[in-house]
Amino acid sequence: MLQRVSSTSVPASASIAAESERADGTKDAAASTVTTATTASGATVAVDAASAARAGMRTNRRSILCMCGAMAAFVANDALVKVVSESLATSQLIFIRGLMATALVLSIAIAAGVLRRWRVLLQPVVLGRASLDAVATVLYLMSLFHLPIGNATAINLAAPIMMTVVAVLVFGEQVGRARWLAVIGGFVGVLLVIQPASDGFNRYALVCLAGTVFHAARDLLTRRLPVDSPSLLVTLATAVAVTLFTGLLSILEGWKPVEGRELGLLAVAAVFLSMGYQLLIMSLRAGDLSLVAPFRYSALLFAVLFGWVIWGDFPNTLAWLGIALLIASGLQVIDAERRRLRAARR
Repeated sequence: MLQRVSSTSVPASASIAAESERADGTKDAAASTVTTATTASGATVAVDAASAARAGMRTNRRSILCMCGAMAAFVANDALVKVVSESLATSQLIFIRGLMATALVLSIAIAAGVLRRWRVLLQPVVLGRASLDAVATVLYLMSLFHLPIGNATAINLAAPIMMTVVAVLVFGEQVGRARWLAVIGGFVGVLLVIQPASDGFNRYALVCLAGTVFHAARDLLTRRLPVDSPSLLVTLATAVAVTLFTGLLSILEGWKPVEGRELGLLAVAAVFLSMGYQLLIMSLRAGDLSLVAPFRYSALLFAVLFGWVIWGDFPNTLAWLGIALLIASGLQVIDAERRRLRAARR
């Protein structure tokens, strides 16, 4: 679904090739200011380096806006389902919201004409990502309903730290000292947010941490998606997986009567959820990851604001210290990864 089209007269395929050069960071200052690209018709055209740079900047700006928009949408969804959780069982409300989100994304996919490529849904990496997201969603929301939204969001934002651990344990990546120090710092930050030694310790903070591990694995698989996989179909796969998983759980947990107000709130939540999925995938697949990823932490601003306005929750001093340490550690992981990739290209 995602297309990166330059506003210049250069064909889309040419601008994409130019953006690839920008993303790789291999262009030397002494090199020629003109590159070449091949159009769909087979013709070779010249691409001005300045135009390619501007196209790259536009792509990154769109990706940053997509990331911030995704975080705002996810937090709005979290706030709405947290309100509904006061009267409905966890799996039941996630299932109902999942049905609505699936119907919405499916309608958009049909209208956009991408459903004819439905076989993408059967690709192992798409199925694996959807399954991880289903488990992560249930664990995170289960904890969210028993934690302040700001604290749950802060723990969930340890995903970049967890991505390093998962990358080492599952994918066998080699990690340097700087990234391990960032991982340790991130875990200290999580402990400050969770505060296990305090009288008010909530065991659901550990459930939230488990959900974060699954979110990290999901994000690693997102980077392995085939380039030609439509974002809408990846979003649809996730929505279907969450719906099926929670549907099975709801049979075991039991159902309660649903009122019109609750259905309305869940419908709005489904819209925000679908928006968040789509914007997140577009952001991760289009822009420079080292530049875009830090804007994931904008979710904390939205979460603290929602928590304060709706429930009167506000993080204490230790939690704020933990949040700051989490952000610093996450940024260090991102910077270390960026430097590793640059060194590998030389």
